[in-house]
Amino acid sequence: MDRNEIAEKVIECVSITYKKDINELSLETSFKDDLGGASILMVGLVSLIENELDVLVDLPTASQCKNINELVDKVAELL
Repeated sequence: MDRNEIAEKVIECVSITYKKDINELSLETSFKDDLGGASILMVGLVSLIENELDVLVDLPTASQCKNINELVDKVAELL
C-alpha cells in the first residue's frame, strides 16, 4: 500500500469518525483547530484505522499528531 492509498483511507476514517464531509478534509486538516480535538473521537479514529488498515496505532502517538498528514506518516511507518 503506497502513501497515497494510506492517506485516502485515513481521511476516510477521519470523515466517518468526526462526521465530516470527506471533501472538506485534507492532509492539512488540523485535529484541534478544524475538528475540535475531542479525545473521545480520537479513540474511535484509532480503532477504525486499526480495523481498516490492520495496523496498531497507539492512542498517545495518534493524539500527538497535529493534522491528518502527521497521522498518515505515523500509520505509514507502522505498516
